[in-house]
Amino acid sequence: MGPSNQSDGCEAVQPKKHRSARGAATRLPSITSTPVSEESTVVTHPFLDLAPLSAAHFASIEDRVARLLSTSQDVVIMQGEALLPLEGAIRATAGPGTVALNVITGPYGQTFGDWLRDCGATVIDLAVPFHTAVTAEQIREAFAEHPSIDFVSLVHAEAATGNTNPVAEIGEVVKEHGALFYLDAVASVGAEPVLPDAWGVDLCVIGAQKAMGGPAGVSAVSVSARAWARMAANPQAPRRSYLSLLDWKERWVDGGRKALLHAPAQLEMLALEACVERIESVGLDAVMTRHASAAAATRAGAVALGGGLEPYVYEARDAAPVATTLRAPAGVVASELVARALASDPVLPLSAGGGALAKEMIRVNHYGADATPGAVRASLAALGAALGEKGLDVDVEGALRVVESSWR
Repeated sequence: MGPSNQSDGCEAVQPKKHRSARGAATRLPSITSTPVSEESTVVTHPFLDLAPLSAAHFASIEDRVARLLSTSQDVVIMQGEALLPLEGAIRATAGPGTVALNVITGPYGQTFGDWLRDCGATVIDLAVPFHTAVTAEQIREAFAEHPSIDFVSLVHAEAATGNTNPVAEIGEVVKEHGALFYLDAVASVGAEPVLPDAWGVDLCVIGAQKAMGGPAGVSAVSVSARAWARMAANPQAPRRSYLSLLDWKERWVDGGRKALLHAPAQLEMLALEACVERIESVGLDAVMTRHASAAAATRAGAVALGGGLEPYVYEARDAAPVATTLRAPAGVVASELVARALASDPVLPLSAGGGALAKEMIRVNHYGADATPGAVRASLAALGAALGEKGLDVDVEGALRVVESSWR
């Protein structure tokens, strides 16, 4: 319990501490209780009793996100995690007459295909191995085989598999054929360029919880004029629904952004504003460089570590800056290796792959605050110790030297 403040009658409650991935202790905001009368006490907290978030303030945050994406398209901040606009955008623009090319380079591509089929769309899945990326030529070949394609769904970077796709080149092909282009850039924004206008993306969904280092509770989507038109013409597009983008168009955008549809997620909106402001202060290029450095250092360090550990994505050009995936040595279960590494430091940015990938894939989630040399070094050191316990020959010191020399 902290000392009482006798001058104002408030007693501060000692804040809890938790460790970050860099090992430093951070403090949660303090709570104070202020006597109001003998019968009641008002409990105050920095997260409570805030002034309402105005429509103008909400719109200004949207404008900052638009600048981050270098887009002149409408940007709508949805009041939920990125799955909300990801699903909402598909259900708004797809229907029984839609012929969709759905690119699968990881689990989210599989999910998009399910949503498209649920909307009644004809879906052509283009699946590539998770250790690589799709190419613009493969997209071109799909259009040649299925000229009726009018919708393309793609994940920019799959943090779950560690690959990234060449959106600029793919966008040129999609533009040539006039299809609507839907992009999941949740894992890529902040780690690598995301340019909806330059790439011809009609629906670009982002979330702040990865490379941007922000909240997960709100997300954003940029919407082109022709995407709005597709929604308006789609009788199946959600209306008067939390999934509805058209509601935001008709009641928010078209109304000059004067009146919000409902009470906003205020804390998440303020956190999003703070995270964008932080990116603006240091520069987006600097943030992306930090993530690229983390990816390059992790990849090189893992190779130097040895023990049979190797990059999961074969080619460095296909590897996402947001997270690096590694293939566990033969005979070693990835999830068990990660559990042993985390036993030494539970806050390391390490996880095993999801589902069937848990046996072979290790993820180093060096995004946001963990895109640092310290987080990369600590992760590789812990993996090296876990491999060493299994009797595998590793060179932890050599790996750490390579991390230092590889950092840009």
